[in-house]
Amino acid sequence: MAWLAVRELRWRLLREAMFYEGIGDGVVRCRLCPRECVIAAGKRGFCGVRENRDGVLYALNYGLVTAFAVDPVEKKPFYHWHPGSPILSISTMGCNFKCPWCQNHDISQSTPEEVYSRFVEPREVVDYAVSRRIPLIAFTYNEPIIWYEYVYEVARLAKREGLKCALVTNGYINLEPLRELAPYIDAANVDIKAFSEEAYRRYPMAELQKVLDSVKEMKRRGWHVETTYLVIPRVNDSADELRAYAEWHVSELGEDTPFHVSRFFPMFKFTHVPPTPVEKLEEAWRIARDAGVRYVYVGNLPGHEGEHTYCPGCGRVVIKRMGFEITEWHLDDNNCCEFCGTKIAVVGRRYRGGSFALWL
Repeated sequence: MAWLAVRELRWRLLREAMFYEGIGDGVVRCRLCPRECVIAAGKRGFCGVRENRDGVLYALNYGLVTAFAVDPVEKKPFYHWHPGSPILSISTMGCNFKCPWCQNHDISQSTPEEVYSRFVEPREVVDYAVSRRIPLIAFTYNEPIIWYEYVYEVARLAKREGLKCALVTNGYINLEPLRELAPYIDAANVDIKAFSEEAYRRYPMAELQKVLDSVKEMKRRGWHVETTYLVIPRVNDSADELRAYAEWHVSELGEDTPFHVSRFFPMFKFTHVPPTPVEKLEEAWRIARDAGVRYVYVGNLPGHEGEHTYCPGCGRVVIKRMGFEITEWHLDDNNCCEFCGTKIAVVGRRYRGGSFALWL
């Protein structure tokens, strides 16, 4: 009886999805992401959270929250966006990718019936952040694009309260919904899975070019953009592929757009693959810097010199980090290098509001 009550409650919380069309005989086509799933009555799309019920497409995950935590913004990772700030991180379930190495597969590869969640009204999220003076909200942990209706409502409310919102995303979204969401989102960290169409088709079962198009659109819309490239042995770690991506990054996103190269650890269906060798991660770091990216960071390797921000003018460390913590700060109030005066491409001033709880 308890299970039936939970299912009934979830049906009552359904919201009609945005961006779909009927194509006859009760069948609909979802227009949210480039998959454009054609969904028969009673069936769900690839993401597992959008269902056709009698010719109406519903978002099954609207308001269903699987994680609600306060993180340092560097954990997302954002190194050049309001450094040191607390960020309220929320997630749901489902994803429009099927990455076999996903570190959050317990929620990203689950349906609403398979994972614990609780319903949280959009206003509750914003009120929580405002009451605790948390200036930022992140839609993260699983893919926020397939949570579109909820993200849209929370971000609109947050904007009215002077809060800023960010997506930690795979970037697989059609341009029309992206443009409608754009006024309410301030930043995105986009996870680039590889720089080959073959790898995208084989692993996340998607199209690289569609991701690149959306990242460029985010940049055009004025979002602060950072990208993350998880370096996975024998998947996307060739020097040629890394160089090609770094060159695209500079050409299309600009030399000041932060670029994170992150270390892979065995996870989910990729437990047979060894961790990324430190030497390979350092090679990726050098390749990106040689390609002209001014701000390149090594992730998942605490204590490495690649965690720091170096001034492109004098080459000295201006922001020193250990993991997600800032340990030294050498920028003035205008975010210029204290040693030579070069402007550093950082959005916002360093947060100095004191300590905060990392988990609620």
